[in-house]
Order: sequence, then C-alpha cells, then structure tokens
Amino acid sequence: MRFFKYHALGNDYLVLDPRDFPTWREPSVAQIRVICHRNFGVGSDGILWGPLPSRDSEFGLRIFNPDGSEAEKSGNGLRIFSRFLWDQRLVLTPSFSIETPGGPVRSVIKENGHLITVAMGRVSFASDKIPVAGPPREVLNERLMILDREFTFCAATIGNPHCVIPLSEISPELAHRYGPHFETHPNFPRKTNVQFLQVIDRANIRIEIWERGAGYTLASGSSSSAAAAVAHRLGLVDRALTVHMPGGEIGIEIGDDFSIMMTGTVNKVAEGEMHPDLFAVNV
Repeated sequence: MRFFKYHALGNDYLVLDPRDFPTWREPSVAQIRVICHRNFGVGSDGILWGPLPSRDSEFGLRIFNPDGSEAEKSGNGLRIFSRFLWDQRLVLTPSFSIETPGGPVRSVIKENGHLITVAMGRVSFASDKIPVAGPPREVLNERLMILDREFTFCAATIGNPHCVIPLSEISPELAHRYGPHFETHPNFPRKTNVQFLQVIDRANIRIEIWERGAGYTLASGSSSSAAAAVAHRLGLVDRALTVHMPGGEIGIEIGDDFSIMMTGTVNKVAEGEMHPDLFAVNV
C-alpha cells in the first residue's frame, strides 16, 4: 500500500494512486482518519486520490480531509498532485488539466516541479453558489455574532466555500478560537473554510486559516485565492499580490472576471509503504 507525501508551505498531503489499491474503490472514512492521524497513521492534512479517469480533463482527482469528508477543491493539493504527476512522468508536457469536484483547473510546472502555477477558476461572491443561507445576493460585509464577538465577513467560492473575515490584527489564537464556530455555523449549509484577513498594503495580505474538515492550517491555496479576491472586491488591494501565511507565501493574480492564477512551491517529503497493522487502530 504505497504512499507519496508532499507539502506545500507546510500543508501536507498524501497521494494515493488507485492503481496501488486494487481492492479499494476509494478509501473509507475510517481508513482516511487513521492514515491522516499524526500519531496512529502516516500523518497529513488530507489524501489526494488519483489519478482518476476524466471525461473532460487529462486527469481526475478526489480530495479527502482528515475527518473523512471530501473537499471540492484544494489549491495546495492541486499543486502537490501536479508535482506527483510530474515526478512519476505521467505528464509529457509542463501544462495539463485536472478535473476536481469543484471544477477543472490547469497546472503549469515550473522549476522542475518545485514551483507550480494553477489556474484555479473564477471566484464568485453569490450566495446561491457558495452557498450561504438567505436570499440571493453577493455576500459582502455582512455581520455575524460568534461566541462573544460580532464580526464583519464576506463569503466566496472558487469551487469550494470560503468565509473571509477582514480584521486589523489577526493571530493563530484567533483562528483557533473562532474558526470552528464559523466553519459549522448554520449560515453555511455545506460548512465553510475560514480565513482571517489582514491587509498589509496594496500588494500584500496576511491570513490565518481554519480549514473545513482539517482545522488550523499553515497554508492553503484556495484560501489564498478567496481571501485575495475578497480583498480586491472590497477595493483594498490590486490585482497582483502576495498572500502571507504561517507556512509561507503564495502569489495570486486576479483577472478582470475574478479568475485566479495561483503560484507556489511544492516539496517532496517521502514515499513508502503503509503496513496492514496501521488499520488495526480505530481513531
């Protein structure tokens, strides 16, 4: 049972190639939880299950969170999966397409896979697409009471849901305290990824991330895309900017239609074999 481990700015994923798991249609929730567990398993922020057949793209991909839920899209996961395809020589050219449940993307390999650009698709602020409860609208500068504090938030989707909270100061402690309550708030029918956003200047923002199904996260490509798009929609930043996170930096370019080009690094960590004893543990 072979695995390949990579990280993108400290956000780590395991790539599991279905061809190495002939008896698995897909990993079960119990298998995902133990594989991703930091003590009882290999340890990761999620599983990339692919390559899979795709009708419209060159490769298909499914993305699973550590709690066993499925993510529609992951920017860091897509960069990691792109690097895996390149390392395994499954692609012959530096540019190729990947289909996710959150929509198709196009990856471009640079610096022999150490730097990758992904065309993430178009950001929408429409409540029915994200989704956010209530009448159809753009979800911008709305108010929400979480625990002991009222926040102003915006919401967006780039194939997966995001809640962006602009603040003058942010911290990991803030994300840990309020992130879980935003994630599971009834306003977000499919739960949501959460970004606490601080604008540094017209070309730089900083975010702290609470990721749906994974918790506190050092970096996220889709979160960077959504937070940058919200900051631009609010008139706070220009179209080209750097997103600063605890794990490192991602470059974002925003098109006229809020299409996103995301560029960031990928590092290979390890590859190996999972022993059957791993699955004797319930977590």
